[in-house]
Amino acid sequence: MSPDDPLLRILACPLDKGPLLLLPDGDALYNPRLRRRYPIVDGIPQLLPSSGEQLPEDTHERLLSQVEQAGRTTP
Repeated sequence: MSPDDPLLRILACPLDKGPLLLLPDGDALYNPRLRRRYPIVDGIPQLLPSSGEQLPEDTHERLLSQVEQAGRTTP
């Protein structure tokens, strides 16, 4: 999945229904509001609530910094 993929505009977090960020390495989508990371496996986002991983504060801050450096905006 790439940052300009139109699918990113319609994908939403299964828990809060808000927008998701594509992480710079392209292997996951991230909800910064809930600090949940959803993996992308073989190009398919795994957006079941049980697929999400809760991230600690330090990882959250690091990911937001990487997203900003990649020139993407946080929702």
